[in-house]
Amino acid sequence: MTAPFRLPVPPGQADVAARQAVRFRAVDPADPREATRIGAFLAGHREASAFHRPQWLAAVADGTGQRGWAMLAEIAGELVGYLPLTEVHSPLFGRLLASSGFAVGGGLLRCGGWNPGPLFAALEELALRLSCPSIELRGGVLPADRRGWTLVGNAHAGFCAALAGDDESQLAAIPRKQRAELRKGLAAELAVSVGRNREALAAHYAVYAESLRNLGTPVFPRGLFAAVLAQFDEDADILTVHHRGRPVASVLSLYHRGTVLPYWGGGTTAARALRANDRMYFALMSHARGRGCERFDFGRSKTGSGAWHFKRNWGFEPQPLTYARWTAPGSAPRDADPRSARHAARIALWQRLPLALANRLGPPIARGLG
Repeated sequence: MTAPFRLPVPPGQADVAARQAVRFRAVDPADPREATRIGAFLAGHREASAFHRPQWLAAVADGTGQRGWAMLAEIAGELVGYLPLTEVHSPLFGRLLASSGFAVGGGLLRCGGWNPGPLFAALEELALRLSCPSIELRGGVLPADRRGWTLVGNAHAGFCAALAGDDESQLAAIPRKQRAELRKGLAAELAVSVGRNREALAAHYAVYAESLRNLGTPVFPRGLFAAVLAQFDEDADILTVHHRGRPVASVLSLYHRGTVLPYWGGGTTAARALRANDRMYFALMSHARGRGCERFDFGRSKTGSGAWHFKRNWGFEPQPLTYARWTAPGSAPRDADPRSARHAARIALWQRLPLALANRLGPPIARGLG
C-alpha cells in the first residue's frame, strides 16, 4: 500500500514541496531490509519501547499466528515515522488492527513536525482493506479531533520508577505496610531461579496459566512466550520462585534501554500465603540492577483494579495512559474488555473450570484478544 501526501508549503516553493512530500507504506516488518531500517530509526528515537521492535511483531506472529505490519512514513526515502501493527482475528471479539498487538504500548513514533493526519487516514484505509473494523493505538502520537476516533484516558495507568542503588535501599523505599509483607516473603522457605531454557519456560507457563485461570482469563499460547524469548534473546528472561522444589510464582521480563519490564507474571494459589509474588518482584529488582538496569517498569493495570492497588502499595505512582480507538462507519465498537458486563458471566464460568480444561481451551481464545 502506498499513499502519497504533501505537507502545506508557501506558494512558489515547488522544489521544497517535492522534498517535503510524505509517503506512507504498509510493509512486512519481517522483511530483512525493512527491519534493519526500522531498527536504525528506533535506535535514534528516545520514545521507542520494547513493543516497537520488529522482534515483538515477529514473536506475536510466530506465537499466535496474527500477522504483523509496519506503517512507514518517509520523506525523500528517509524514514520519519513508524507505527507497528498487528492484524488480530478473533471469532469471539472480531477483527482488530492494534499498535502493538498483545502489548501495552507501541504507538506512532514521529521525527519532525509533519502532519500525522494523512497517516491516520492511510491507517484507516489499511484497516478497511484488511476487513478490520476496529483500530487501537496504545500510546504514541494520537489522532486529535479526527472523525471516528475516540481517546480513552482513564481506563489504564502505567507504573514506572527508578531502582534504588542496592537491596537495602530498595527495601527502605517500599512503604512500611508493603515492606512488612515483603519481609515475610524474604523469611519464607523460597528459592529463586533465573533462566531462558525449556525448564524455565515450562515452570513459568504452569504458574502463569493457573494464575490467569483464577482470574477468569484464558491463557495465551505457550508458543507466544517461547517466541518472545527466542526473538529478544538476552533481552528477555524468566525469574521463578520455588517452594520446596515447586514453582509458585514466575515472571517473564523484557529489558530495554536500562529498564526492566516484568510483563507476564503471576502466582499459584499457594503463592499468596507464602508472599511469593512479593519475593518475586523484589528479586527481579535485584536481578535487573545486576544487569545494569536503572528503572523498573511495573507495567499497565486497569484503574482501580487489584493489580493497580498492589503496585501503589509498592510505592509506584500511577501514570494515566491515553489510547485511541477507531471504529469503521456502521460497525459496532469492539468489546474485549474483561470489565464489560457482557463478559462477567464468562469470567465467572472460566474461574470454575478445571485447570487442565482451561489450559486446553484458553490459547485458541486468547490468541484473538490482541
